[in-house]
Amino acid sequence: MSLPNFITLGRLLCVPLAIWLVLLDHLAAAFWVFIAAGLSDAVDGFIAKHFDQRSELGALLDPIADKALLVSMYVTLGLAKYLPVWLVILVVFRDALIIGGFLLVAALGYAMRWEPLLVSKLNTALQIGLIGVVLASLGLGLSVPRLAAVLVYAVAATTTISGAGYLIRWTRALAGVSSSP
Repeated sequence: MSLPNFITLGRLLCVPLAIWLVLLDHLAAAFWVFIAAGLSDAVDGFIAKHFDQRSELGALLDPIADKALLVSMYVTLGLAKYLPVWLVILVVFRDALIIGGFLLVAALGYAMRWEPLLVSKLNTALQIGLIGVVLASLGLGLSVPRLAAVLVYAVAATTTISGAGYLIRWTRALAGVSSSP
C-alpha cells in the first residue's frame, strides 16, 4: 500500500476520534484533529500526484474518507446543537442523493463522467470552512458569529445547487444525452 493511501486511512481513523472529542465537549482538540485531517487530505493528494503514487484504491478511499469526516462532523455538530438541524439534514440528504444517484446510474450500466462538479468543490471547501469556524469559535474562543452565519447560508446554497447539478447530470445520462451539465 502506498504512502498516500496510508495517510488517507489515517484521515478515516480521525473520524471517530473527532466525533468522540465533540461529544465529550473537547472542542479545541476536535478542532486540531479536524485541521490535521484536512491537512492530510492535501498531503496525500500532493504525494500521489507529484510522486506518481496514484492508485485505484486511493481514488476510492479518498472521497470516502472526505465524506465520512464531513458528514460525521455535520451530524455530530448538529446533534450537539452547534449547527442548525435544517442544514445538517440538507448536507446529509445531498450526499445520500449523490451516492444513490451514482449507484443507480452505475447499476443501469450508463456511461458517464464521475468527476465532481465545480460547485461541489466550492461546496466542500465551504463545508470544511464552516466546521473549522464552528470548532474554532467553540474550542478556541474565536468570535466570528457573522462569518459563521454567512457560511451557514453559503453552504446551504452551494449544497442545493450542487445537488441539483448532479440530478441534471444523472437525468442527462439516463436519457442518453451528454453527461456534462
